[in-house]
Amino acid sequence: MKSGGLNPIFKIIFYAILIIWGLSVLYPLLWTLLDALKNNDQFFRKMPWSLPDIPLLWSNFTYVWSEFSFDKYFMNSVVVTIGSTFLGLFLAATTAYVLARYPFKGSNLLYLIYIASMMIPFSLALIPLFFLLNSMHLTNSSLGLILVYASTLIAFGIFVLVGFFKSLPKELEEAAAIDGASYFGIFFRVMLPLSQPGLITVGIVNVLNIWNEYIIGTILVNDPVHYTLPVGIAMMQAQMQYRTEWGPLFAGLLITMVPVLVIYMFFQRQIASGITAGAIK
Repeated sequence: MKSGGLNPIFKIIFYAILIIWGLSVLYPLLWTLLDALKNNDQFFRKMPWSLPDIPLLWSNFTYVWSEFSFDKYFMNSVVVTIGSTFLGLFLAATTAYVLARYPFKGSNLLYLIYIASMMIPFSLALIPLFFLLNSMHLTNSSLGLILVYASTLIAFGIFVLVGFFKSLPKELEEAAAIDGASYFGIFFRVMLPLSQPGLITVGIVNVLNIWNEYIIGTILVNDPVHYTLPVGIAMMQAQMQYRTEWGPLFAGLLITMVPVLVIYMFFQRQIASGITAGAIK
């Protein structure tokens, strides 16, 4: 029998594995949605994975949104995520451009230091970071979170973007310089638009990381006015104390999960292609 005759069998096995994997990923999401539409009586009277009773308790979402200040937490997460992502992208892009296009004595060592910083556990820096921001009066503020999150994302951005900038032909810079463009003009008008795949990849990965971040938000912020969604969920569970309202709790989890899932669904191709292109280049 020729080896090519086994291809249909391998295809069936391959697709079966993909289907099983997909179901294993979708099941927790579906389970979270079903539990968000229940009350405590349904939790204790039925099995946890059973279907909710009719009518469905969509009011759990409005209850969480209004009673537990999820509207404020959501906006705080949006502001912090957008602010830190754009600031981190700007700092990473400018640094990567200089390291890639204008090498200087010690530039390779500086690049290695940036890359090596990705391997240091961030938990080691939490205590000195807290005292530093406290001395600068940046604790309990969205600005403090934005600065910290942006700084933690620079190394990954440099790692991805240096490859993009090195791959761009120098003739583009020379042509722009002949046309009278300054260094800033060459960077912002020529080089930065050409590195768009890398910028999108770094930006989306940063958004996913910042949106779900909990430890830094807990340590640097203890004022409910500036809580982000992950911290808000933890505080919500603490407020419930001895009587946890499981339906609203799962509704809060779903409110936190849906935005990042939507973003990843729409930009998953850009993430994969951007990382691959940067690695190849």
